[in-house]
Amino acid sequence: MKTFAALTAVATLAALAASPALADLKPGTKAPDFTAQAYLAGQPFTFKLADALKKGPVVVYFFPAAHTSGCNLEAHLFSDAIDQFKAQKATVIGVTAGKVTELADFSKETEHCGGKFPVAADPGATIAKSYDSVLAQKPDWSSRTSYVIARDGTIAHVYDNLNPNDHVTETLGAVKALNGAK
Repeated sequence: MKTFAALTAVATLAALAASPALADLKPGTKAPDFTAQAYLAGQPFTFKLADALKKGPVVVYFFPAAHTSGCNLEAHLFSDAIDQFKAQKATVIGVTAGKVTELADFSKETEHCGGKFPVAADPGATIAKSYDSVLAQKPDWSSRTSYVIARDGTIAHVYDNLNPNDHVTETLGAVKALNGAK
């Protein structure tokens, strides 16, 4: 019986360690400003959150690493939906601390971003740490957390889930709600 209890405790601790930390930045708080090296369709440029916010809401989605199955799917889903975000005057940017040397290719490959939205490099997960979006099992990598930031720089919505399937639906719905659209 003691062995079972010990195994249960170990399994519970292992599951907690493997789970992403829930993002601590809540709606209504000020989003940390950042500037980062980014790529759009393979071309490098400097992304500045403050400049993007002047145009409308910004979706900042953190992902663990380019060219990994979940991140490939998530980028493809954002790429497929980018026109819907643009119709809402929203900017989308993916940010990662993992495999940053692969971002130029990742940004232009049609099976991923397809050149439709930028991805930014976050070496050492500096930006991810400021957003409480680091991967528990790899603290130098980003977790999979999506933020919708209103034009005034406050966080309007947070979605934290390692499963990539619902990030687009969650953030697009939040952008539409922010804009009063249906």
